Amino acid sequence: MLERLFQLREKGSNVKTEIVAGITTFFTMVYIVFVNPSILGVAGMDTQVVFVTTCLIAAFGTIAMGLFSNLPIALAPAMGLNAFFAFVVVQKLGYSWQVGMGAIFLGSVGLFLLTVLQVRYWFMSAIPLGLRVGIGAGIGLFIALIGFKNMGLVVANPDTLVALGNLHDPKVLMGVLGFFIIAALAARGIHSGVLVSIVVVTALALLFDPDVKFSGIISTPPSLDPVVGQVDIAGAFDVGLLGIIFSFMLVNLFDSSGTLIAVTNKAGLADEKGRFPKMKQALYVDSTSAMAGSFMGTSAISTYIESGSGVSVGGRTGLTAVVVGVLFLLTIFFSPLAGLVPAYATAGALVFVGILMASSLIEVKWDDLTEATPAFITTAMMPFTYSITEGIAFGFISYCLMKLFTGRAKEINLSVVVVSALFIAKFIWVG
Repeated sequence: MLERLFQLREKGSNVKTEIVAGITTFFTMVYIVFVNPSILGVAGMDTQVVFVTTCLIAAFGTIAMGLFSNLPIALAPAMGLNAFFAFVVVQKLGYSWQVGMGAIFLGSVGLFLLTVLQVRYWFMSAIPLGLRVGIGAGIGLFIALIGFKNMGLVVANPDTLVALGNLHDPKVLMGVLGFFIIAALAARGIHSGVLVSIVVVTALALLFDPDVKFSGIISTPPSLDPVVGQVDIAGAFDVGLLGIIFSFMLVNLFDSSGTLIAVTNKAGLADEKGRFPKMKQALYVDSTSAMAGSFMGTSAISTYIESGSGVSVGGRTGLTAVVVGVLFLLTIFFSPLAGLVPAYATAGALVFVGILMASSLIEVKWDDLTEATPAFITTAMMPFTYSITEGIAFGFISYCLMKLFTGRAKEINLSVVVVSALFIAKFIWVG
């Protein structure tokens, strides 16, 4: 049956290899079931419920990817989008989490429509490399800033905007330790470093932080009613959210599409143009899962670059993904652990994700200022304005201005012009 479903021999694999690959991928990305509730909890969402819904949507999306596209790719709530939702849309702009999640849902609908209309890859390839890299790196710096804030290493200061936190605070020291555990283990090729870090720091928190209390490991999953079905889609039809909805769509477009290409290329499944078997099915699963995740209240889900760890140990088929999905389903019964993990225990993971995402800046053509300037502005403006939307907006607009002012207007394509015009209109009429 497994041979018929996944063509194991044809792909040069076997059941044992695929199971090992699935377990490997799972342990490199299971940190999301602790990080996502920690982030969405800031927006006022029930962390234990978010823990369960995170497991559910990761399981269903990943199993669907395995069964329908036969690819060793896992899905889970997207890092960056969840942080943007909690810390900017809800905390900074003051929208309820229900409306903010509705905005993510509408952005996911936009991604689905781009997929259905078969313009998704055209749109992605039409965006200049510098802007694509700048968006990814900017999100990385934005996430890292949130990580430093959550561990208390960076604090607000009325005179200098930000300042160094209290290094005598055990919470700060434990957060810093968590980050270096991840970085050191990753440097040694140990893929489960994030999970190890969260476990170690949480164990130390139980000893030194009176606010962290053990309340069990296994329990019956809680009712999902406080989160599922509470998303306010109608309330998201607010002109003030148009730029945010567009940003959600754009970020998910680049993140998921880029990951699909990267992982299939590593598995030897993609050709020189980035095409791979059952590409259409994979895109449909990806975009449909993004809508389902936001509707369930877990933030839009996306393909995970951590899938590459399973590929590196031989995963070549959808059986790898199915194994990952089944393990996420089993994790549902460990929901009490979600409330046990303090924010500073997951902060190191955010900083480490920032490193991985910022590393793409090496691809920028730094000797061409018409490319380097918009890439840098996109990257820098995200953490400095505390907004992914503004970073994308200033990046696109600066790209058009640099090309126009240097006599290279012919290099500006239609998609960049349209996006820039939309953001200019937003600044004029919305602010």
